[in-house]
Amino acid sequence: MAKVIAIANQKGGVGKTTTAVNVAASMAATKRKVLLIDLDPQGNATMGSGIDKYEVSATSYELLIEEQPIDEVIIKDTAGKYDLIPGNGDVTAAEIKLMEVFARELRLRNALKPVLNYYDFIFIDCPPSLSQLTVNALAAADSVLVPMQCEYYALEGLTALMDTIQKLASVVNPNLKIEGVLRTMYDPRNRLANDVSEQLKRHFGEQVYRTVIPRNVRLAEAPSFGAPAMYYDKSSTGAKAYLALAGEILRRRDTHKVAASA
Repeated sequence: MAKVIAIANQKGGVGKTTTAVNVAASMAATKRKVLLIDLDPQGNATMGSGIDKYEVSATSYELLIEEQPIDEVIIKDTAGKYDLIPGNGDVTAAEIKLMEVFARELRLRNALKPVLNYYDFIFIDCPPSLSQLTVNALAAADSVLVPMQCEYYALEGLTALMDTIQKLASVVNPNLKIEGVLRTMYDPRNRLANDVSEQLKRHFGEQVYRTVIPRNVRLAEAPSFGAPAMYYDKSSTGAKAYLALAGEILRRRDTHKVAASA
């Protein structure tokens, strides 16, 4: 059964969509079956997957609001070799219409049920806000991966995000866990980045991934070419870092399985 991971941070500009696209591609490169869901009205994960968000016939809007069957919304042929449920500006309307829907926070969870046994991993790229779309993602997810920059305000926002996740978990998804905290756009020459990194490890311990995503020009360039970094420049430090992250996620999953069966 698929492990569903929401990639969320209510602060923008932390590398959330970059992480969603590149970890999905890296996991697909390990021969896992992967689905990426673009819940962000900006549609950046869709464009970064090599799909024109203006040309798609159905998006996560149709999945959530019109309850179109999930297999009719999924796009199979993406630049990252994973499957995709695209997003674009239409998803903004879903935010409004969900307010009028009964059991609105469960729409995505219910929509995913037919494909849970087909995929190994389902990644959800959330909007940079605590919206009805994000709540749907958290209700559907097994865990949350939190990308963040190592700067003071990001650290402050992370604490608030963790509190929010715990409150939502108690209401809509009691099994929701923190998958991990990912340090992104990291520059080891920056003293503040190193200080915040150490604070993160002290406060969150093993929840902080050992893998660190560096500042990397190739990661920034890849979306404009409609491809994940590993297909734009597989030798780049950014591409290698996301492959390492995929490996770390797999090792954690296997460790948890062993612990659960003991």
